[in-house]
Amino acid sequence: MSFRSVLAALLAFGPLGSVAPAVAADDTARIVSVGGEGEIVAQPDLAFVTLGVEARRPTMAEARAEVAKTVDAVLALTRALKIDPKLVNATRLQVQPDYSWNERDRKSVLIGYVVSRQVEVELRDLELLGPLMERAVDAGVNQVGDARLDSSRRKELEREALVLAVKEARLNAETLAGAAGARLGAVRSLASSSSPPVLPMYRAEMMKADAMAAPAPPAQTYQPGEMRFRSQVSAQYDLIPGG
Repeated sequence: MSFRSVLAALLAFGPLGSVAPAVAADDTARIVSVGGEGEIVAQPDLAFVTLGVEARRPTMAEARAEVAKTVDAVLALTRALKIDPKLVNATRLQVQPDYSWNERDRKSVLIGYVVSRQVEVELRDLELLGPLMERAVDAGVNQVGDARLDSSRRKELEREALVLAVKEARLNAETLAGAAGARLGAVRSLASSSSPPVLPMYRAEMMKADAMAAPAPPAQTYQPGEMRFRSQVSAQYDLIPGG
């Protein structure tokens, strides 16, 4: 038989080695989706305090001199309380003209200048928080913001909350799997989200000079409160049939 005859016979029966396509296996994933939350409660050990000074005087020189005097007194106070100078920041001076509207002449009239400055203090000894804020007011500070409390272990505490959230998610998944008569397999996906920590605030009783009718609370009444760090996770695990 010639070569051409053999080739024609092979082509008639189709390509060599061809087989029927295999039936695709059912690869539908059996998974369980759960969530978990974790919370860590801790005591703050840091405070960030902003002490403001504002003066409104007929001349810029008078206003600047008054502000400078008060700021110098506040800086002296921080040294007396043995606060590290590296943790004290006296921001730059802000000056703006002070105008009053003259109804008769229908124009603004310059009546003086407003000068302001802030001293920002990071406290690492919370026992000093009350004395600092009270004595700063005595020194002439007339704008006191709420102290912001925080923790030097913030990152560590956030991770601890995250670990608790992952553990709770796995427990939830195991509970669901067991109730369904199945076993829990490997983790398939894991995602996290964290809520801003709930931080206590030490509220200043006196926000401005014209609101200082009541005496300041004694320093020993200061209560730092608690900080709460919360994390949430969502997870998916393989679900294996059979108990």
